[in-house]
This record gives sequence, C-alpha cells and structure tokens, in this order.
Amino acid sequence: MGYTIPLFDLNYGPEEEEAVVRVLRSRWISTGPVTEELERRFAAMVGAPHAVGVTNCTAALHMACRLLGLGEGDEVITPSLTFVATVNAIRYVGAVPVFCDIAGTDDLTLDPVRLERLVTERTRAVVVMHYAGFPCAMGRIMEIARRRRLGVIEDASHAPLSDCGGRALGTIGDIGCFSFFSNKNISTGEGGMLVTGNREYCERARLLRSHGMTSLSYERAMGHRTSYDVVDLGYNYRLDDIRAALGLVQLGRLREDIEDRAAVRRRYLDGLGGTEGLIIPFREHGGYVSNYIFPVVLDGSTRERRDRVRETLKARGIATSVHYPAVHRFSIYRHLPAELPLTEYAADCEITLPLYAGLGGEAQEHVIRSFKEALRGN
Repeated sequence: MGYTIPLFDLNYGPEEEEAVVRVLRSRWISTGPVTEELERRFAAMVGAPHAVGVTNCTAALHMACRLLGLGEGDEVITPSLTFVATVNAIRYVGAVPVFCDIAGTDDLTLDPVRLERLVTERTRAVVVMHYAGFPCAMGRIMEIARRRRLGVIEDASHAPLSDCGGRALGTIGDIGCFSFFSNKNISTGEGGMLVTGNREYCERARLLRSHGMTSLSYERAMGHRTSYDVVDLGYNYRLDDIRAALGLVQLGRLREDIEDRAAVRRRYLDGLGGTEGLIIPFREHGGYVSNYIFPVVLDGSTRERRDRVRETLKARGIATSVHYPAVHRFSIYRHLPAELPLTEYAADCEITLPLYAGLGGEAQEHVIRSFKEALRGN
C-alpha cells in the first residue's frame, strides 16, 4: 500500500528545475563553477574556512578518516545508534570501531562519560553523530579530545545550521561531514560536504576526491591547465554541477525550511507531551536545530510492541521509520565487544514520526491521534 502521509517530502519548486536547466544549457555538468559556488556559500553559511563538495556524506567521512591519518589497528570511538556509514568509514581505513553508548533515552547522542572510559593507548579519534540535528555534548567531548590528543570528526548529516554554543555543528571538531541525501534538510538526491578549519586538510581533500590528480577536468577544459600529476591514492568522490545547482537553491531556502520544521515539532510537542509511556528525546532543548527527524521512544516497552504500533500506523496510511537499528548488532560488526544497554533499548523502542516542512496541521493531527490510539491499542 502507499502512504497518505509519508515520512518525508521534498520542498522542491520551479527554482530547482530552472537551476538544473541552466547547468544543462551551460554544457558543463560535472564538477565546475557551480560546485565551487556551493562550496563558498556553504562554508560562509556554517562559518567554516573551507568546504569541499563530495558525492555523499559517506565519502566525506571516509576522507576525514584519511585526513586524520587513521589506519590499521587504530581505535576510533563512535556511536552504534547511527546510520551504518558512520562506522563503515572507520573500517574503510582499517581502523577499529569502539562503540559508545548514548547518554539516555531522552538524549540519543554519544555519552561523554562513557566515551572517556573507553579511551585506551590505541585510541586515535572520536566520530560523533548529532542525532536528529541535536548537538552532542561538544564542550565535554572536545575537552576530552584535547586532553587525550584525539582527533574529532563530526557526522553532521542531520544538522545543517544546528547551533552549539554559538557555533554551527560540523565546525567544532577537526572535520565536519554533511549529507545532501534526498530526505535531508538540503536535498540533492546524492551529495555531501566536508568542512574544516585546516587548510592542509582542505587541500588534500580536494586531491583525494578526484583520484589524487593535481588538476580538474574543468580547469583543463577552460585552458587553465594542460596536464596533471597524480600525487595521492584518491577516489572518484566529486560532486557534479547538476546536484550543486540543486544544493544552491536548497541552501537559499534552508532557514525557512528549518522554521517550518520547527513549527511541526512544536505541534508534536503540544500534541504528545504528557502522553503516558512515551519519551520525547530532546524535549527541553531550546537551541536552534535543523529538526531533521522527530523521534519518540516507547517507555517500558519491547521491540515487538514497537513494531505493532508501527503496523497500526501503516494501516492508517502513516509512514514511520526507525533511527536506527544498532550498528553493533549487524552481522558484520557482531564480533566487536559492545555493552550498550541504552542504545539497544532505544534501537528496539524508537519510532520516527513524519516530519517535513509541508506537513500540514490536519495531517499532523491525524498522525498524533492515530499514534495515541495505537499506543493504547498495543
């Protein structure tokens, strides 16, 4: 069956179509001037000195691990309650993920107290993930990282423009990684951005994203270069100008999108606040955040009951999701030691309700009413 209320929806208009047509008519569709403009504007938006457009956030995370010099046998502390790409990037360079539990069922981000307990002489870095756009405890995490001489990579795929103490998430650690996947606040289908305050990291990232080549095809086509050398073992991680054109339009409407999402979140808080047996993570958070998703956690529940609630909503045409199945439970990672009781409970009992800028009040009331009835009936 199709859903009458999807989990997310694009906020596209004619501006996106026109931007793509302009790129097609320019006769240059790969990495070029539009990608460069998106990099400049994105860097200015988040307050980062440098930004590098890439194919997706996974590529940004992989390159971030390379830039920090992570390699075989190095330990990297990371959450398990995240999309698997956060952890896969660590394995791409031969490093070992060390899973850290979350702060609680009301705060689904990395617990800094548990993080410090996991640091050993082999620990080289921490990869944090700002769940739903809400900041990890970055002050505490950065203090630990500086004292223990650890690199910090921010998976900010949920968090464009989210604020933490006056700084944009993704700009606090050594490297920040953003996603432009189709369901993100900035949607280009595929795509992402790496940001950093380190010029050397930026220059090497530009090499790594394009096979380690010293010049781009666009530079040679325009007569700016006539040859190239290959000076590093790189990848094909380039963002193209078609997607960059979409990104520029999306960037221009980001703040409006976040405000619309914030209104949806407020309606959820008003409608679900005080519901017995329900935890709303980050409920009291008052800072500026991207409001990427709206997660709730069933209190004193089980995975089976959570799944029955989701099935009830599905029967009423309401899409839901789970953010996320715990990474340490996947077959590929089960061999790694992990004691994560809070993560496992959240993975079993979390439900993500629909949240997007265009979710109207009447439709949202249907979600709230149906969800409460599903809780009572299951």
